[in-house]
Amino acid sequence: MAQLTGGWGAPAPLPTPGRQRRWVLGPVVGLVALAICGLIVLGLVGGTVGAGGVIVGALCALLPVGPVVATFLWIDRWEPEPPRLLLFAFLWGACFATLTALLINSGAALAIEQVMTGAGDVYGAVVVAPIVEEAVKGAFLVGLLVFRYREFDGVIDGIVYAGLVAAGFAFTENILYIGRAFAEDAMGQGGAVLGVLLVRGVLSPFAHPLFTAMIGIGAGIAATSRSTGVRVVAVAVGYLLAVALHALWNGSATLLGGTAFLGVYAFVMVPLFLAMAGVVVWQRRREQRTVADQLPLFAQAGWIAPSEISLLSSLAGRRGWQAAVRRRSGRATARAVVEYQAAVTELAFLRARIARGTVGSSAPLWHDQALAALVRARVAAVGHPEALTVAMQHRGPQNWTPPPPGPPPVTAHGPQSWPPPPGPHGGRGPSGVPPRPPRPGPPH
Repeated sequence: MAQLTGGWGAPAPLPTPGRQRRWVLGPVVGLVALAICGLIVLGLVGGTVGAGGVIVGALCALLPVGPVVATFLWIDRWEPEPPRLLLFAFLWGACFATLTALLINSGAALAIEQVMTGAGDVYGAVVVAPIVEEAVKGAFLVGLLVFRYREFDGVIDGIVYAGLVAAGFAFTENILYIGRAFAEDAMGQGGAVLGVLLVRGVLSPFAHPLFTAMIGIGAGIAATSRSTGVRVVAVAVGYLLAVALHALWNGSATLLGGTAFLGVYAFVMVPLFLAMAGVVVWQRRREQRTVADQLPLFAQAGWIAPSEISLLSSLAGRRGWQAAVRRRSGRATARAVVEYQAAVTELAFLRARIARGTVGSSAPLWHDQALAALVRARVAAVGHPEALTVAMQHRGPQNWTPPPPGPPPVTAHGPQSWPPPPGPHGGRGPSGVPPRPPRPGPPH
């Protein structure tokens, strides 16, 4: 899934040695650039709060970031995103977005202070910071839509990427605020540090992810729409909502002596967090239905075994399958099953997108690539007969036996897939080769 596209629905470029080198070099250059940004941020923060402040801030900031990241990885279980892209999202927030926001926010606050004495910090926190910070965090999501559109399947993906970008941003920001509290704590007893950690790490660890998730939802809607106008409006509305929530949150702690903070927290942020949890549950069930609807067609085409449908149609079934294989055959075999399950899900989601007409002219190429990945994953799983035997023993029909190890046999008619779909020729086409369901076309 590492292929770049030329934009929403544009044909994916065919792999060439030059493009393959760029696809390897690009991530390396990106990681180096993010690392440089991180070092600059570290230097700026260290110059403000000192080395002791950085160390204390980093140690305290680690406490909330772990559960937050784990939550978004838990959400991303049906079709896990590429690990290196998730890491890139976190580093984008922690390094590039933080550095950009720090420089722009500081410059804007100084400029406002020159015009309106005493108002620089207030306007910087309530007006400038929300606009700038949500823009630089949201830029990552827009970049995914433009350059890695194939990775974007819907709202859940948007929430996951937005959450990880925001988690990275909040991690670095927490280092700054906690380190500053440590440096300014005249008594040296850590009371200020505990106060900041309580507010930012315990009461509101999901604040930044909640703001940026608005952009993620908009990007998810954009990814599933065929209309360019809807795509642009969805992202723009998500950005405006993120800015409004961010401004409300900062304003509640800055204006009126912070007296509105608890009210905003209790009557806006907590209900919104619960509503977001409801959206996640709804969208995950929608993803489950998407996969379940495709599995019978996959079995008919011979891409999966009929006995695997019930195991692949729910996360509980998949976990049970993996656990049974792990107990009997070890982690390597279980890993082959995990990769096979992921390939099935990837193809199911892609076919659903093609049916909605949101893939464009890339559909044939992407479909063939996803199908080839499924076949490779199944061959790898067949190489561990225990993996597929477990599926038969769990739910499979009594008369089913797993395929032999290795690739399917080759006949004069080409590779034969198992099991044959029902048909007038004993479950095969006139040539003896299992037919496959046609690629779903765009809706009419």
